[in-house]
Amino acid sequence: MLNYPSRLQLLGTTLFNLKLEKQVGKPHPQARTQMSQVKSISKFLLAIFMIVAGTMHFANPAFFLKIMPPYLPFHEELVLVSGVFEILLGALLLIPKYSRLAAWGIIALLIAVFPANIYLYQNQEILPASPTIHLLRLPLQGVFVLWAFWHTRSRTYASKVTDQDDS
Repeated sequence: MLNYPSRLQLLGTTLFNLKLEKQVGKPHPQARTQMSQVKSISKFLLAIFMIVAGTMHFANPAFFLKIMPPYLPFHEELVLVSGVFEILLGALLLIPKYSRLAAWGIIALLIAVFPANIYLYQNQEILPASPTIHLLRLPLQGVFVLWAFWHTRSRTYASKVTDQDDS
């Protein structure tokens, strides 16, 4: 496992190589390996985030029950089921054979739970925070969707370009 300074150096080198790739038109030889490492770290972090978030559905269901829109039925069941799916999809993301499917499942789950985020924004007294924080939570869900979407691809763009150039 890389320590924090090594991760920053890896990220900086990767960004430099991607900039060089854009200027030259071909991937730098190390870009594929470095982007693969960054993507692996990203996938691991997303998986951990999903597993922890899913576990919280069981550790603190009262919070999730409070943000359930009243028009949805079976509040307790939906909280538990969404927690199970968050844990399951997070774990499947770490299994290469199932990671692409898990990433698509995470996207579907994030879209499915978005009404709870809207309800929380409309009823800010549920979670005391500034209106700005509540507003920023909404586009943050889109960031998570994009994060998961990156993992629906089996290979990075750089490796596809290199494969085409090699043929």
